[in-house]
Amino acid sequence: MLKQSRLFGALALGLAAVAPLGARAEGETADTVVATVNGTEITLGQMVALRENLPQQYLTLPDDVLFTGILDQLIQQEALAQTVATPTKRDAANIENDRRGYLSGVVIGKVAETAVTDEAIQKAYDDRFKDAAPLTEYSAAHILVETEEKAKELKAQLDAGGDFAELAKANSIDTGSGAAGGELGWFGTGVMVKPFEDAVIAAEVGKVTGPVQTDFGWHLILVRETRVAANPTLDDLREELAAEIETKAIEDHLKSVLDAAKVEKPGEAIDPALIKDPALID
Repeated sequence: MLKQSRLFGALALGLAAVAPLGARAEGETADTVVATVNGTEITLGQMVALRENLPQQYLTLPDDVLFTGILDQLIQQEALAQTVATPTKRDAANIENDRRGYLSGVVIGKVAETAVTDEAIQKAYDDRFKDAAPLTEYSAAHILVETEEKAKELKAQLDAGGDFAELAKANSIDTGSGAAGGELGWFGTGVMVKPFEDAVIAAEVGKVTGPVQTDFGWHLILVRETRVAANPTLDDLREELAAEIETKAIEDHLKSVLDAAKVEKPGEAIDPALIKDPALID
């Protein structure tokens, strides 16, 4: 089945030299008839709706080109549609699914638009942090090796006064941090794998901890400094909070609609494999 944009794209290629339309008449409405095909009306409102669903690339066309292209497309579609004397079960099913999907999408869009406001985002932000305990960030370095024996050997050298950064450069198999003397920079909880994070949290600042085993190997960890993490700003979280508000509003609205609806499922006992049988709607 041709997608709308493909059909319009094929049509629009021949519209570059369309003559300008006449001056706009007064009093047009969505019900203004712009064409008829065997007596079936095509309206200005239908043209507006089709334009709203065109890809952005077509919206840059001159108004006269776009108007003529949309009108011709609707005329062609109507003429083609009228050649279907008796829609099949598949046709009817797709038409009904399109109707259902479109209208439910309209409802969801309105619910989301109403729910996501600056006030709602601010409230969600305030609620998230009003009772939140201060979070700690850690500045740490590590040396990663393949065996516990190697880690213990390096730990002994560190305890004897060895330089952590030099040993990391010479021995760490974490090539990224190793080249930087093992430095991992600042990070908070939830970033590192659990055994590593637990060791960092429990570590004494300035004292080497380990060996600590993770799926990556054996670590020696040096926590250099800690600080209280600043909360992310509202702008940092705006999109995340908006998505959460939108999702909850839609879920709540859907629940209220379903709670008020009389839903029966006489088809629950049907063989699920039947949905793979195209012969049912041929």
